[in-house]
Amino acid sequence: MRTTGTPQEGGPVSSAESAVETIQREMTVFARRARASAGRIHPELSLVSYTLLGHLEESGGCRATDLAAHYALDKSTVSRQVAALERAGLIERRPDPEDHRVQVLRLTGAGQEILAQVTRRRRAAFRERLAQWPEEDLVRFAAYLERYNAGAADLGPG
Repeated sequence: MRTTGTPQEGGPVSSAESAVETIQREMTVFARRARASAGRIHPELSLVSYTLLGHLEESGGCRATDLAAHYALDKSTVSRQVAALERAGLIERRPDPEDHRVQVLRLTGAGQEILAQVTRRRRAAFRERLAQWPEEDLVRFAAYLERYNAGAADLGPG
């Protein structure tokens, strides 16, 4: 086993451990940049709001409790986001056709428009940032991200 550096505990660090530390640090930087850039891409849409709208589009609509469960968010967090999105006219509640006691959240026409606009801007920003990467690196990076997210567990704060 190759070792590099020394951890805070005082022993040697393997290359794998060092790589995991680097991955954690870089993923944190990535998340911070994503949150910071969300406001620049669309001032009314936080990163969480954008993510929730995207899920509603992909799923064709769902309950607020489904959103909370899917993203491992507190129900009160989702409730605040949903209320803000409703006030902005981006989503609406409709009775579930299979169970009229349940309210399903769906994108409005304005929500679909804003989501498409933000998605175009985000894709353009990614394309610009990755423009100099060789195609094989892009394909490999995409596969690694898919693999990482397929095993998504709540990693919690750093």
